[in-house]
Amino acid sequence: MPDKHARLSPSSSERWLNCPPSVMLGADIQEETSEYAAEGTAAHSLCEYKVQRLLGLDAQDPRFSLLYHDEEMEECSDDYVAFISEAIEGIRKKGHEPSVFTEIRLDMSRFAPECFGTCDCCIVSDDGLEIIDFKYGKGVEVNADHNPQMMLYALGALDMFGFISDITDISMTIFQPRLSNISTWRTTADELLKWAEDYLKPRAELAFRGKGEQRAGDWCRFCKVRATCRKRAEENMKLAAYDFREPPLLDNKEIADILSKADELVSWVSDVKWYALSELIKGGIIPGFKLIEGRSVRKYTDEEKVADVVREAGFEPYDHTVKGITAMTAMLGKKRFNELLGALITKPAGKPTLAAESDRRPAITINDFNDLKE
Repeated sequence: MPDKHARLSPSSSERWLNCPPSVMLGADIQEETSEYAAEGTAAHSLCEYKVQRLLGLDAQDPRFSLLYHDEEMEECSDDYVAFISEAIEGIRKKGHEPSVFTEIRLDMSRFAPECFGTCDCCIVSDDGLEIIDFKYGKGVEVNADHNPQMMLYALGALDMFGFISDITDISMTIFQPRLSNISTWRTTADELLKWAEDYLKPRAELAFRGKGEQRAGDWCRFCKVRATCRKRAEENMKLAAYDFREPPLLDNKEIADILSKADELVSWVSDVKWYALSELIKGGIIPGFKLIEGRSVRKYTDEEKVADVVREAGFEPYDHTVKGITAMTAMLGKKRFNELLGALITKPAGKPTLAAESDRRPAITINDFNDLKE
């Protein structure tokens, strides 16, 4: 398999399946990197090491070289390993001895041109296949149900292991610990292959050739051309042409219609602003706009010297406060923290927050209007 980024990558499959032209439209744009992506890479390295140790393999501890590593990452990776361990034991109880593969390279090019990727964990038994994907991000909850990335991994695993195991049942799990999200979807090998023939193959061929119809949706979030895409602009500008009817005040139904589009509109405007700023920083021209110096915050040039000067003047330069809960947990360890301070911790009700009815969190009832006040 070529050592390069897949043109049709599993991680971006929701986008190129829904909007095939997006692949070629962003082909010449460099992939963005972020602190969140680097943090996720570090978490995956730690997870891989711990799973390999679970399997009795000789593995090098990556913690000494990780730029991003803390107690939360340790807990999340431990939970991930525990989940895999339970899956292995569940298979053994059925009388099968599973084969477990971590960070395994899979080739899906039989179904989608130049499509390959790395699966976090793949467990193969006599007649079953389990795909587990670790998500360290906490910005967006990911669902396993008909998730195309997971389905592509399963297809790659079927291609790789189908000749040694008569795989009929497939389980796909998203393990997203920072959102307490463990989402599992099950299907059969026959159903998965039918999806590949009827839907995946023709859509992938369109995407590979840069053909098909542009479509805007949730999949625009990580698209390289999300700020300049005309189709996305058209969809969002429809809100500006909203059919405001009489009477002069909006009713709750109209408010609901606007709210259903508001988050995507805000996201789109933010992307356009980011693009314009980037262009101006590079020396480009955005007619009617310019770069200015933003608000700046004063800071000390040397905190130790500041402290010495203030002490000499007869004052105490430091505030003495109790460590926050996260820092205290990191210092004491989770078990010791609970033993010593469990009875001294309280978690007040969160401030009422607006969410769509499709949100998994339960609705709350406000008994007193004063509950809304801070």
